[in-house]
Amino acid sequence: MTTTPEDRAVAALRANHDTLAALVPTLSEEQLARPSGATEWTVAQVLSHLGSGAEIARTPIATAAGQQVEPEDNQSIWARWDASSPTEQAAGFVTHDAAYLDTVEALDPGQHDSLTIDLGFLPQPVPLVVALGMRLNEVANHAWDVRVAFDPSASVDADSAELLVELFRGPLAFLLGFSAHADQIERDVRLAIPGGSIEITDTVTVTGVSDAPTATFEGPTEAVVRLLSGRLSAEHAADVNVSGNVTLDQLRKVFPGY
Repeated sequence: MTTTPEDRAVAALRANHDTLAALVPTLSEEQLARPSGATEWTVAQVLSHLGSGAEIARTPIATAAGQQVEPEDNQSIWARWDASSPTEQAAGFVTHDAAYLDTVEALDPGQHDSLTIDLGFLPQPVPLVVALGMRLNEVANHAWDVRVAFDPSASVDADSAELLVELFRGPLAFLLGFSAHADQIERDVRLAIPGGSIEITDTVTVTGVSDAPTATFEGPTEAVVRLLSGRLSAEHAADVNVSGNVTLDQLRKVFPGY
């Protein structure tokens, strides 16, 4: 039974991988060239981003677990992926994401608790749950980018969405300092969301349920995740309603996406 955040993150990463790994072999070159849900990226470019990200993210985790890994600088990895054909990028995603999963699925509970991961771009090493959560945030949203190119009603994996909202209340809270723009709204907002609240003051935080919300977000948890990542455009928000002292259009300015 997967009960820890680490276990749940690994299970959610596996579920997203399996969904994409089943889809990728069915895609033609024309389909790989379609616009994705990510602005200015094709489906193949999203898969390339996820594949190179898996390659880069695996190394510090494997290293922390005591494996011998031959390092390669990120620029070289990106250049290699950028030089690949769309078909190679798609197939490469499946291969390298599977290798990433093999690494994290092999970690035992003791390692879940003890490992710290040096991601290279943060001031200090982070607990494993942060590394896994950051990868899940990338994979869950970009998996939606791929799937929505073929299914306009696609949604972020439900288990991934539920866990991500929980992680944004805790170990991933710092990410909102980079991605959210609280200065886009001139009033304080306490937006009730499924299972919690988004508070917009001079900063943006995800908290537990507010006793005095100023606005309400009516919609599924997966739509909250898409809001936070800038993927809740008008054509993909049919099941969402926002009422109170903020509008959905104003929230889109706070969360422009990445």
